[in-house]
Amino acid sequence: MDLPVGMELRKFVAPEFVFGAGARHLAGRYAKNFGVRRVLVVTDPGVRAAGWTAEVIKDLESEGLWYSVYDQVTPNPRDFEVMKGAEVYLKERCEAIVAVGGGSPMDCAKGIGIVSAAGGHILDYEGVDQVTVPIPPLICIPTTAGTSADVSQFAIIRVPGRKVKIALVSKTVVPDVALIDPVTTTTMDAHLTACTGLDALTHAVEAYVSNASSPVTDLLALEAIRLISANILPVIEALDDLELRERLMLGSLDAGLAFSNAILGAVHAMAHSLGGLLDLPHGECNAILLPRVVDFNFPSAPDRYLKVAQAMNLALEDLDQDRQRRTLVQTLESLRRMAGVTRTLADIGVTRADLARLARNAVQDPCLATNPRAAGPEEIEALYESAL
Repeated sequence: MDLPVGMELRKFVAPEFVFGAGARHLAGRYAKNFGVRRVLVVTDPGVRAAGWTAEVIKDLESEGLWYSVYDQVTPNPRDFEVMKGAEVYLKERCEAIVAVGGGSPMDCAKGIGIVSAAGGHILDYEGVDQVTVPIPPLICIPTTAGTSADVSQFAIIRVPGRKVKIALVSKTVVPDVALIDPVTTTTMDAHLTACTGLDALTHAVEAYVSNASSPVTDLLALEAIRLISANILPVIEALDDLELRERLMLGSLDAGLAFSNAILGAVHAMAHSLGGLLDLPHGECNAILLPRVVDFNFPSAPDRYLKVAQAMNLALEDLDQDRQRRTLVQTLESLRRMAGVTRTLADIGVTRADLARLARNAVQDPCLATNPRAAGPEEIEALYESAL
């Protein structure tokens, strides 16, 4: 029997989460509720310098919990950083992990959990549903409104030896608890705020047009597009405005729940390839690529992209399809430039000599499987070229 659209089987995974100012202070209470005594705190030097790690440590101490800190995490976390963190976890006889930071510490923490529980090397778990052993209790405290690793079933790890990023996709790496506190985003500067916010917008757009979307993910994705597109520029102009920060953080949460279940598309496949080969900033890559991929995908999902435009407060219903496409693409391009993300791929170090290899790697990424339009190496290479 053919089922109506939207009635196909879909699953939805999400962690317990607490959202709002002060949520970060619940880390000690939640860790204690897991019945553990020794905690590994995974963070990075920038987050530690901002003071958020110290606050979490104080809350762990207030509950009488022992902790060790692992902060050897870089942007685009490396496989060897995961392995070193797992070594610390096991040596210190830790029983749970608290991740404090953006996507890099949280993804690294997920990898540490996998290796600590299942053994072997993190590369053994590349791909979808390759993690069969539950990881230790994981509490995530995000400090950016963008990656949503705190609610997703993804971990993205860079492998410098192969110059690629690998995706580990499994519901076992969905955190047990996400403590989502907009206050932690107030130490981000304007550029990081813009890049992470545009990353979250990309999550929402790609989840909505994904061929694995569902009525539940659609609700979340469209609300995320509304919140992020309406608030990202005001936040950049008023970095200390907590109400605006809260709206952007809520948009990021909605986008994360959507993409974790609907998966993503060509933008992320291409951005992962860029980050793997050239160690480039993920959010900025997404921001550069999103208008190009929307332009490419539009003919395969015009009704979906019209809904995206409506969520961005664009009235395009009376235009023909080609003008709808051009207006949406121009609006996305204008938004990123107004947010201060003005560089091209060439500006951040990509050359024409890189394009063929980038395309070959991108077509291997699992995110491409849910892109609404099929794309092979030639199409992906042309998209890269258009963004130079």
